[in-house]
Order: sequence, then C-alpha cells, then structure tokens
Amino acid sequence: MRNVTARRSNPFGFDPPCESFVPGYGDANAHFHVVGDHPGVHGGTETGYPFTGFAASERLQRALVAGGLLEEAGTPPVVDRTYFSYLHMCVPEGVPSPRDYADQTAFFDAEVRAITAHVLLPVGERATKHVFRHMSAEPAEDVDMGARHAAEISGSGWLILPTTDPAAWDEGDEAELVAALEALLDRDYRREADLGRFLPDDDPYMVR
Repeated sequence: MRNVTARRSNPFGFDPPCESFVPGYGDANAHFHVVGDHPGVHGGTETGYPFTGFAASERLQRALVAGGLLEEAGTPPVVDRTYFSYLHMCVPEGVPSPRDYADQTAFFDAEVRAITAHVLLPVGERATKHVFRHMSAEPAEDVDMGARHAAEISGSGWLILPTTDPAAWDEGDEAELVAALEALLDRDYRREADLGRFLPDDDPYMVR
C-alpha cells in the first residue's frame, strides 16, 4: 500500500508532547529509512530537518549522495526513495532519560511501519541497538559498531545496514558505506512477497 501525500516534512502529522521537535523528512514511500538518535546528536534543532546543521550529519549526506541514496545534499536534502527520522524527535534539554526514549520511540515505530521501507540504515549505537532489538533477531547488547559498520544484515522484513556515527568516521568508514550502498543498489534489494499464486491468473502480485 502506498502513502498518498506530497508532504516531505512530517508527512504523518505527528505532534509529540514537547515545545520543539524535528519531525521525519523525506519520501513517505521510501525504500531507504535512515534512523538517527535525537536532534542534539545528529542535528536539526535550528533547521527543523533531521541530519542537518552539524558537520558530521552533512558528511553523512554527502556519503548518501555518493552511494546513490540522495540526489543532492542540503538543508533539506533532495530526496528520492529515502526518508530520515529520529528515535527521539523532540529537542531535549540535556540527555534524554530512558523514559523519554520510551515515550518517543512509539512515534518512531509507527513511522517505520507506515513507510515500510525495504532497507533500514541506523546511524550510531543507540539507533542500531533499537533496530536490532525490535526489527531483527540480532542481539542488541554489546554491539560492536566498528564490526557492524556498513555490514548488511537481514532483519524481520527489512535489510539493515548500520553505520557508525559520522562524527567518528575516518576516510575508510565513509568509503565503506559508499561501497556498500553502491553494491546494494546494483541488485534487487526489495523485501517483497509474490501473492500471485493465490490469484486465478498467472500475473505476479507483489506486496511489501
């Protein structure tokens, strides 16, 4: 099922209980969903767009352009088939508590299931642990982000491609992510099932 909306920013109209928040941004029918922590970690407090305003987040955008997931970096980026959002969309005062994250991730989890992207790209340790815990069978404790960086994993209905936080990247990390994205786009990465076998004709009927 496709989402019918032309809105790029906050396409699902979320209204979290806070004074300031950075909603999801991108294609509501995205194939790729980039997942971050919160605006204080990955940017957007001043701009209103996730993964903007910080040098590290802009570096991530440039890698996504080079890897084929973005048409153009910017504030906001030019997107096609890609969506950005945070586990904790509210702009926090300091470090969010576990209760804060629990309250906010309800919005994020609803967003993930509304978009039904084929590939999840969690950025940083917290986002990766959340995706592993709730969207895969991978162990979510003691995640070695260095070993997991740009290494593809099959999740529960998604492909998962974690990346270390771009604030800690060296040149090799950026190149590894670009190469992994290029390899992904060179094949059919879609996670779909053919229900055509249940229909009276021979036409395929692909569903997400």
